[in-house]
Amino acid sequence: MRALTSHRAALTDVIEPPRDERAESLNHDGQHEEGAVRREEHQDKKDRHSSDSMMTHLHAGLSSETTEKARLELNENPDTLHQDIQQVRDMIVTRPDIGFLRTDDDFILRFLRARKFDQVETFRLLAQYFQFRQQNLDMFQSFKVDDPGIKRALMDGFPGVLETPDQHGRKILILFASNWDQSRNSFTDILRAILLSLEVLIENPELQINGFILIIDWSNFSFKQASKLTPNILKLAIEGLQDSFPARFGGIHFVNQPWYIHAMYTIIKPFLKDKTRKRIFLHGNNLNSLHQLLQPECLPSEFGGTLPPYDMGIWARTLLGPDYNDETEYTLTYDALHVRENCGGGGGDKEMMKRSQSAVEPGTLRQTDRETSTPLLALD
Repeated sequence: MRALTSHRAALTDVIEPPRDERAESLNHDGQHEEGAVRREEHQDKKDRHSSDSMMTHLHAGLSSETTEKARLELNENPDTLHQDIQQVRDMIVTRPDIGFLRTDDDFILRFLRARKFDQVETFRLLAQYFQFRQQNLDMFQSFKVDDPGIKRALMDGFPGVLETPDQHGRKILILFASNWDQSRNSFTDILRAILLSLEVLIENPELQINGFILIIDWSNFSFKQASKLTPNILKLAIEGLQDSFPARFGGIHFVNQPWYIHAMYTIIKPFLKDKTRKRIFLHGNNLNSLHQLLQPECLPSEFGGTLPPYDMGIWARTLLGPDYNDETEYTLTYDALHVRENCGGGGGDKEMMKRSQSAVEPGTLRQTDRETSTPLLALD
């Protein structure tokens, strides 16, 4: 009996340590758990601080009114901004045929804003942006303000950019169509100048949210000039501006358009998205209808506004002047070798690159190929 009692006591000592040892063990476990909790809290604070820092950076320069506009109109949520950007970035692996040359937070954010934070539509636009550049290598090989073709177009006012925004904070771009000297500027170079100008302007986060207005004045635009607007180059413009650029166009206004511009618009209308069609306004010579949408205080006198006549060289001087020294910032050059490297390179990818047209040799898509095809409006 004494042996059994001794055995039970020994077993109890093994299963249940003495009281002071239990207390020490509990104290140690509690300290361990408390330390783990503190580490988790510290990491959470660190993550929140990192997220808050990123949000502060991405919203830098935005007014409180614009921030609220982004929330109400674009579904922009500062609390999920990092996740929204990362979800778009994660989709890049699904398109190995495209060289995504820029994928930083600031860059992806402008695409999210252009598509109201629909991640799938955002990625589609991002992919089309780079694919358009890969398929039109010649347009983007010397994509900077001192390129001779772009410089000539800018000096001739393609595009004009008003300093004063409209009543909704949108930047107003203007084109005086009759200034197109076809012996001096190709339509492709004018389009390149417009795209480069948009690249510069879209760096402003306010404009990513507020968007743009385009006014085209067709006064004195001749039938002969209109006959040079071929289906190929108009298709190129639609693809470059409507389908492949992260800008929000609140309105495209035609002023003083002749009948043959009406005819041209009727022909290209089926190729425009429904949203784009709803934002094209044909005012003719009725400036009152233009002023119902754009206040005269925002417009130069050419459009019945209260501002002085537009200085055709002001935007070119802004880009080409001594204060502009960031030429390389907008020079995404897409030579065939660069595209091949970004698509994974090597002989096994040739068929894939041929299918995606991402390895077009420089100069293959010549301006003459685009601009000498069948005109929309025949002179005879």
